[in-house]
Amino acid sequence: QVQLVESGGGLVQAGGSLRLSCAASGRYTMGWFRQAPTNGREFLATVSSSGGSTYYADSVKGRFTISRDNAKNTVYLQMNTLKPEDTAVYYCAASGLPGIATIRNEYDDWGQGTQVTVSS
Repeated sequence: QVQLVESGGGLVQAGGSLRLSCAASGRYTMGWFRQAPTNGREFLATVSSSGGSTYYADSVKGRFTISRDNAKNTVYLQMNTLKPEDTAVYYCAASGLPGIATIRNEYDDWGQGTQVTVSS
């Protein structure tokens, strides 16, 4: 089982930035999702194990950037121009599939989640 440990969440004002980190126990295709209290788990971004391919949901394209440092087995989600509607618990996830993965059930292991709150 893959161990995933997230960090970097917190409270930020609208228009601000946060960077989430996810330390993994190996190198996998990785993704970021979020879940607000009344919503399902929403896909945000994915990066291939090499870091050469990325894909974003339309809702965050241009504002969020996924990246990875394979020397540290860590994946990042840089979030800029945050909005109150970005408030949610953010999860990283690992997939054993090659390339990228954009669907929740393509992921096998999940982090514990980190809360992001954007105030207006």
